Amino acid sequence: MNKTYKLTLTAMMIAIGTISSSLVSIPIGFTKVFPVQHFLNVLSAVLLGPYYAVAQAFCVSLLRNLMGTGSVFAFPGSMVGALLASLLFLKTRKIYLAFIGEVIGTGIIGAILCYPVATLLLGKEATLFGFIPLFIFSSFVGALLGFVILTVFLRKKVLTMAGHSFKNELGE
Repeated sequence: MNKTYKLTLTAMMIAIGTISSSLVSIPIGFTKVFPVQHFLNVLSAVLLGPYYAVAQAFCVSLLRNLMGTGSVFAFPGSMVGALLASLLFLKTRKIYLAFIGEVIGTGIIGAILCYPVATLLLGKEATLFGFIPLFIFSSFVGALLGFVILTVFLRKKVLTMAGHSFKNELGE
């Protein structure tokens, strides 16, 4: 894929993530759960690679915070999830590992990174194990949707036109 195509696809994902954040975010405590971000992270990890995936996650988090539809916890969660998903996919070319990378990156590592943000920067009393179930649930739902859509597109050979070689990326 050329850089213009990747940049355009990243911009479209940022727009989808930003617009849908006012429609699909679920406020729980002082966090806002947003499964669409995890869906976009898996898509960008598989289709675009680590740089574009992390840039997409950062831009959506920034715009959501500027619009008031996100929280500061969106940054570490989404960016770590996008990075781990794309690195696992890049090394193995298996979509299910991008799914697992998103869930572990956001649900566990991102949640752990949010703990100091909540306690030190926001002055909120937070428990580390309060973040992990919320982040895992949100990332699991969104990443599963991304996994299913990518799997269907690959089986129907929709993604072969994108210039990618998607052989044996279903884990078969």
